[in-house]
Amino acid sequence: MKKTDNQILTIFGASGDLTERKLIPAVFNLFKRGFLPENYAILGVSRTDFSDEEYRKKVVFDNPHLKASKDNPGELENFAKMVFYQSIDTKAVVDYQLLANRLKTLCNDCHTDQNYIFYLSTPPSLYSVISKNLGEAQLNTEEKGWKRLIVEKPFGYTLESAKELNNQLLESFKEDQIYRIDHYLGKETVQNTLVARFGNTIFEPLWNRIYIEKVEITAAESVGVEKRGGYYDGSGALRDMIQNHLLQLVSLVTMEPPARMDAESIHNEKLKLFRSLRPLTQDDIRDNVIRGQYLNSTIGDKQYPGYREESGVDPESRTETFAALKFYIDNWRWADVPFFVRTGKRLPTRVSEVVIHFKPNHHHLFSQRRIANSQNVLVFRIQPNEGILLKFGLKVPGNGFKVETVNMDFQYDGLTDAYVPEAYERLLLDCMQGDATLYARGDSVIAAWEFVDPILKAWKDDPDLPVYGYPSGTWGPEQANALIENGHGWRNPCANLVDDGLYCEL
Repeated sequence: MKKTDNQILTIFGASGDLTERKLIPAVFNLFKRGFLPENYAILGVSRTDFSDEEYRKKVVFDNPHLKASKDNPGELENFAKMVFYQSIDTKAVVDYQLLANRLKTLCNDCHTDQNYIFYLSTPPSLYSVISKNLGEAQLNTEEKGWKRLIVEKPFGYTLESAKELNNQLLESFKEDQIYRIDHYLGKETVQNTLVARFGNTIFEPLWNRIYIEKVEITAAESVGVEKRGGYYDGSGALRDMIQNHLLQLVSLVTMEPPARMDAESIHNEKLKLFRSLRPLTQDDIRDNVIRGQYLNSTIGDKQYPGYREESGVDPESRTETFAALKFYIDNWRWADVPFFVRTGKRLPTRVSEVVIHFKPNHHHLFSQRRIANSQNVLVFRIQPNEGILLKFGLKVPGNGFKVETVNMDFQYDGLTDAYVPEAYERLLLDCMQGDATLYARGDSVIAAWEFVDPILKAWKDDPDLPVYGYPSGTWGPEQANALIENGHGWRNPCANLVDDGLYCEL
């Protein structure tokens, strides 16, 4: 276990939903399990006027996402003693002297050695403002104690805005101080893809174009845009999911073995992978990129509105709630292997997974088929019911050689004594310990944008590129099925890992 230094976590946007729903519960769980250092404090920062006691009541005692242990009734009270609050105008540089003074006082009182994490749980428009003002207040310097900056996605809105944001952050903080968080990378099964690949000789020799037919990645959500229609209408599925979460997932599944399991080595391999993505031409975008919007539909006895009927959404919006694409990676390992990625809202179930389809044997003793089979498949389930599923063929008892597919699966919820940390717990602890392995580096973020940006420009500039409708509760536009050749289509998973091939309802 790495040593965790004494420190203060400063959360900008401390009165927001993410802080209450994810960040404070993540730190509380680390506290319950003894992962916090001896001297630790949380300082909430926003414009809302709270006293320390009022803020503790809001995010600790009245927080429905915090659950104290039954055998430790004083847990919440002890945790609350670590929580403090400072009201400032984040846009006003003069207010950052108030913040610096408060941090100095807390540091002296709590003995945190001037080690600070600044978490930007704010709208992206404030990222550069806050980082610049922290620099003006000398809260970025490391003469006494280290300073780290956590930035939430989105990392830019376009390629140019991503470059601009990156440059602005680097004006005040060094690259090794910046932690670009992607909660997908904190999920246990995402990390397990590296172990499965590089720690097992039964997989790594097969992990290439010679033995793999295709790779599928699905990230499905059963909900619509809910109350985020105004935000989502300016974003869309490509920006919201594929540019960050899913391309980062692609990089972990496909990158070359790093020299060492450290942040720099892994980031270097991910960057090489992103630079190997074959650029999409106009014809590729027309033929191999599908976008759609969910339509109103009745499922069971409940009526679901269409996307354009949601609050805050333009009635003539062309923003995609579903996106699917086919692309290639131009390197020796993956030459000519197609990759299929899709994500969408208001699909039949909430599920994210990576599916590796292996090629059939060259000598077909038990089948006359010459195309990719359904028997040799490896599935990494990211959420829910995290685990790994291996599908392979075995003989059915009786005469002849009839082959049926069987499942061999591992699921984390089967480990009754094992605690599987939430993604934010793992990622916050990594930042506390100075481990950036599961965070994104600036150059790889830019490289991912270079792949995605031409799609966004084509959609903006060419009104003839269609937006297909799909009824809520289905697996997206029918046109997405045509991306996968040989009539095999997508694997449509259920929430339960091993219940594949069934129709899942909302």
